[in-house]
Amino acid sequence: MSTTGANADPLAALGSLPGVAESVESVRKSVDRVYGHRVMRRRSNEITSEAALRGARGSGALSGADWALEEVRRRSDFSGDDDARVMGAALRLTAEAGQLLSIWRQSPLRVLARLHLVAAATDDDEVGRPRQEGEPVDEPLIELPLPGAAEVSGRLEGLADLIIGIEGARSSERGGGGRRAGGSAPALVTAAVVHGELLALRPFVSHNGLIARAAERIVLVGSGLDPKSVCPAEVGHAELGRASYLAALDGYVSGTPEGMAAWIGHCGRAIELGARESTAVCEALQRGAA
Repeated sequence: MSTTGANADPLAALGSLPGVAESVESVRKSVDRVYGHRVMRRRSNEITSEAALRGARGSGALSGADWALEEVRRRSDFSGDDDARVMGAALRLTAEAGQLLSIWRQSPLRVLARLHLVAAATDDDEVGRPRQEGEPVDEPLIELPLPGAAEVSGRLEGLADLIIGIEGARSSERGGGGRRAGGSAPALVTAAVVHGELLALRPFVSHNGLIARAAERIVLVGSGLDPKSVCPAEVGHAELGRASYLAALDGYVSGTPEGMAAWIGHCGRAIELGARESTAVCEALQRGAA
């Protein structure tokens, strides 16, 4: 889905696709359930930390490093084999994402560049910038046709303009006593589009899947849907499985109403499963079992 030349609220129409409104409402109820849990009132920092760990594990699994949660929890060295480096990158991105919210609202491309630097953890020339024509991309689990560098550049600019416009509208609404300024798409829709567009473009030479899921997290937190970051969509994406993830991504790339609705619905289910995971953590803490 190209966002170049988008108007002030180009995602509004996606909210009216069949099933999307129901997904938005179902996600809202799931998130409200976590935030309403009595444990969240006393121990929200613990829930946030646990959600971050589980989210990183889920994101790493989708990028090929499918480790048990306890293995992620106990390990301190992630510099060994390829799987260890993937998991280390996932953990670093999860920790970094929460520090970039204010920059995201003004300069999403700076944030994406920073995320690639954090994930790659090297000072190679190709790190921290969009790939150039002819540079290979290390993303073996996504086999979609790879857009050229010029298309990537244009679509990234369009995506950045879209995000800045949405954030500006949201700020105006907050500052205007609830007045809607140009409208804004539901957080689920925006997060799904950011996630899908980055996966489709694979703008960096590596770690694109991890970065796309970290950007989804930033949108969900920054939008106010999940301000404490306790509903890790990465957990849900991993639970739904790689095959389902890639099939839903095919729908996004198709650009058809049915495909877009399917991708948004898939992202919604992932958030719900992430919320369910944190609800279970709350219940375990309440029982004294975790």
